[in-house]
Amino acid sequence: MRALSAVIFWLAVLALPALAQTWPAVREQGLEVAPGSPLDFSQILPNGTISAARHLVVAGGRFAFSDAPDEPTRLLCASLAWSPASGGLPDHAMADRYAEQLARHGYNLARFHFVESLLMFERERDFDFSPEALDRLHYLLAALKREGISWVMDGLTSGRGGAGGYDDRWDGVGSLKQDMLLSEEGMAHWQRLQDAILGAVNPYTGLAPIADPALALIVLVNEGSLEFESLLGANRGEPAYSEPVRRQFNVWLQQRYADEDALSKAWGGLAPGESLADGSITLPTDRWAPNGRMRDLQLFFVEVEREGTRVMSEYLRAMGYEGAISNYNNWPSRQASISRASLDVVTMNTYFDWVSGYAPGTRIEQSSSLREGLDYLRAAAGTRWLGRPFVLTEYDHLFWNSYRYEAGIAVPALAALQGWDGLCRHGHGPIALRYGEDVPHKRQMLPYAIALDPVARAGETLAALLFRRGDVSPARATIAFPIDGTSALGPLMFAGEPENATALAAFSAIGLTPVQDIATASLPVQRADHATTDFFAPLVAASALSDEQVTLAGQGSYASDTGEITITPDRARMVVETPQTVAAAFSQLEAPLVIGPATFADPSGPALLGLASLDGRALEESRRILVVFASDAQNTGMRFADAAQREIVDFGTLPVRIRPASVSLVLRGSGHWTLAPVGLDGIVHEVLARGAGDLQVRLDNVPPSGPTTYFVIERD
Repeated sequence: MRALSAVIFWLAVLALPALAQTWPAVREQGLEVAPGSPLDFSQILPNGTISAARHLVVAGGRFAFSDAPDEPTRLLCASLAWSPASGGLPDHAMADRYAEQLARHGYNLARFHFVESLLMFERERDFDFSPEALDRLHYLLAALKREGISWVMDGLTSGRGGAGGYDDRWDGVGSLKQDMLLSEEGMAHWQRLQDAILGAVNPYTGLAPIADPALALIVLVNEGSLEFESLLGANRGEPAYSEPVRRQFNVWLQQRYADEDALSKAWGGLAPGESLADGSITLPTDRWAPNGRMRDLQLFFVEVEREGTRVMSEYLRAMGYEGAISNYNNWPSRQASISRASLDVVTMNTYFDWVSGYAPGTRIEQSSSLREGLDYLRAAAGTRWLGRPFVLTEYDHLFWNSYRYEAGIAVPALAALQGWDGLCRHGHGPIALRYGEDVPHKRQMLPYAIALDPVARAGETLAALLFRRGDVSPARATIAFPIDGTSALGPLMFAGEPENATALAAFSAIGLTPVQDIATASLPVQRADHATTDFFAPLVAASALSDEQVTLAGQGSYASDTGEITITPDRARMVVETPQTVAAAFSQLEAPLVIGPATFADPSGPALLGLASLDGRALEESRRILVVFASDAQNTGMRFADAAQREIVDFGTLPVRIRPASVSLVLRGSGHWTLAPVGLDGIVHEVLARGAGDLQVRLDNVPPSGPTTYFVIERD
């Protein structure tokens, strides 16, 4: 019997590629969006010019343009995390086309990532930048500026920095991120890097990037916290904490404690052989064990990280930089939040079903983020400090997770509700000009290769409308999470804002605040031991929650205080209803789903479906409506080790194949209407259906022109 079961299992696994082949292949090769097409957002989301008179600034705790400081600006960010494997920096002609396409897709911000690695690729001498790469960088910066796209720059991304002779610059190795916080030599290296990259005049703008009004934000070091760097080292088989960390921690302890007895009393005893006087105090060996030693290590990290931020920030200011500064854009722990407390802008990286690499045997959970209560976004929400801008510098719900369509509605809608300022969906690049570029990371869809993924691209299209255009409104109420300085540190390194508190992000805006600035609507300083329902009554009394929201929560649905967002985790469903856009992510629909003037019914499978006005009118009155319909997509010949498709065996090759999907759609309205498919390049194909009055169709994502994620409805 066991043998028969094993045979059945392996037959199912071997059949997976054959099943995927029944998904039709994408026909488009070129992916440049046609001007004036339904996917060209450059008219409905114009970027404007960037100049000394008009550039991004921080005003009133939000990003805004200097000529309109009272009007917060939402930033849809293009992540430019290029490497040689993904094609590297484009030449001048390609840079012009790429920048123009970013503007058409609705981006008004670009984040430069691993710049020093691109400049130092295959260079043997320290700071011996490739002249060609530097020229291409300068030209791309200028091209983006011409398209009204501002910049975010990492001061440092790679642990190798500007050191020559390394070929592992994208692999997370190198000690520079720790060294610069723990030694003068390391900090001097970082400073020299800023002089060389940000301080050198760009011949195509006539300005050094650091003095250019297009530079809106510098992240001093990407993911540069001491604990994160230590964890990466441990994952490579190194000691839990490096010798420089241990040595500096001992110096710090000697300054903090009068003698060894005081230290022993504070920690509840020392290990045999440990001595404060001779600097032999050891660091925690178990990151998950709460104790006084761990609490002091966190306090040490806070002090070192704050000092590092101060030194780096003062250096940039002395160079003439006037823009915003951020740092430590990872870890939702309380320790990291306290290190971020004095920053101009809080930035955070967060992922759902994170993928560690591309090697066969790599695994994911293959789960729904909605069923998990959008835990990755709630964790990020719990790191925001109120009263200053907040940007997700990295996020993704990663390929090959079949529920990744959820990110296209969940991230922009929740970010808009929270009043966040910027979203960067992380990848090698958010767009590609065509399929089939002959570089390793563009020969098929891969994790972090969102440009080639029709599902991720559909999500970014919807994000441009829900988030950047402002279709989803900010929350009416804000719930404060008070922090009592470093006394808020607990004995556990990974302790962050508890999930029972961050669950409130589905209702209203949330964020951290110093305890002395507690608002009317706030949680207790000690909130970890409370259930979410414990917060309801006082928040209703403070008008931060309504009785209706509380009632719905008791039924398993979580509604925003704006009435525009409803999340039902146990059904893996999220619904957004605004005047210009309605959308839903669903795994199934047991009954017709009515959202404003639209009704969705009888879907063939899980999907994201959205309808958005393109002419500024309310959806029911709109003459031109974009339909976004995303199911799933895979490469040709993808193979997995298991029927649940958790473990990858082979990513396959192009062409990309889209899972067939259909849904019944009704849209109230007047006048004659037509429905036509739109290619991934924005080209409108032959009309599929026409009628008058209410639109009623069975929408199928495999029309005669080929599989797609877009349609357009036009009325006379």
